Amino acid sequence: MPLSVVTGATSGIGRWIALGLARAGHDVILIGRSAQTCDATRAWITGQLPDAKIETILADLSLLADTRKAGVAIVARGQPVDALVNNAGVFLQHREETAEGHERVIAVNHLAPFVLTRALLPALRAGARIINVGSSSSDTATIDPDDLEGRRRWGFLHSYSQSKLALLMVTNHWAERLRPERITANTVHPGTVATGLIRTGGAIGLAWKVMSRFLMTEEQGAAPPLHVALAPEFGVLTGTYVKKTAPVAPNRLSLDRALEQRVWDATERLTGPG
Repeated sequence: MPLSVVTGATSGIGRWIALGLARAGHDVILIGRSAQTCDATRAWITGQLPDAKIETILADLSLLADTRKAGVAIVARGQPVDALVNNAGVFLQHREETAEGHERVIAVNHLAPFVLTRALLPALRAGARIINVGSSSSDTATIDPDDLEGRRRWGFLHSYSQSKLALLMVTNHWAERLRPERITANTVHPGTVATGLIRTGGAIGLAWKVMSRFLMTEEQGAAPPLHVALAPEFGVLTGTYVKKTAPVAPNRLSLDRALEQRVWDATERLTGPG
C-alpha cells in the first residue's frame, strides 16, 4: 500500500487531505501535537473508512528537534513514503519565539517542512511526491534571506507572506535537487478557506469570522493538495506553483535563482545540520 504523511492533519483542510488519501488507498501517518486530536481524527476517518490504516505521531512542529524526531521515527519504520504533505501552518498577530528561539511563523510554515522533508529523504523513493501547502499571499510578498525571522522587520502580514514565499522557493530548490531521483516537489495554494488558521481577536479576528461565511469549505480547500498528491501528471511535473489544479506563474522573485540559493542557505543555517 502507498504511504502518505500529512502534517496539520487534525484540523482544517489537513484532516480532509488525510481522508482523501485514505480513500485513494493510502496508508496515512498523521502528525499532530495532541494525542486527543490525533485520535479523534483517526476515529473520524475510520468511521467512514473502516479498513483505513491510520497511524499517528505526536510532534510540535514549531520545534525543529520535535519535527526531526518525527521524521526519524517514520524512516525507522522501514516503509517507503510515497507522499509527504506539509500542510501545518500558523498566522499570528504578534511576534512570538519558540522554546528554541525561532520566530514561530517561519518555524512552523517554513523551517518545519524543510526539516521534515530532509529527515524523510531516506524513505522517499522514486515516484514520491512532496506537496507543500502554500498561499496566494506569497504572490506579492517580498523576502529578505538575512531576516527570515523578522528580527529587523516584523508585521503579521509580512511575516506570513514571507514564510510562504520562502516555502515556495525552497520547494523549487528541492525539485531540482531531487529530479534525478524522480521525486517531485510542488507548492499548492488551496484557495481561501474558512479554517481556524487565524485565531486572533480584535478587528482581524472579527473580519475573518465575517469573511469565513463566504469562503471555501475545508473539504473544498483540500481538493487542490489532493489533486497534486494523486493526479498522474504531478508524478512528473515538479517545481511548480499550483492553484486549483494547474500550475500558474509564481511571484517573480521566486524565479531569481541567486535569491533562491540565498533563501536555501539561510534555511540551512537556521535549521542546523540534518
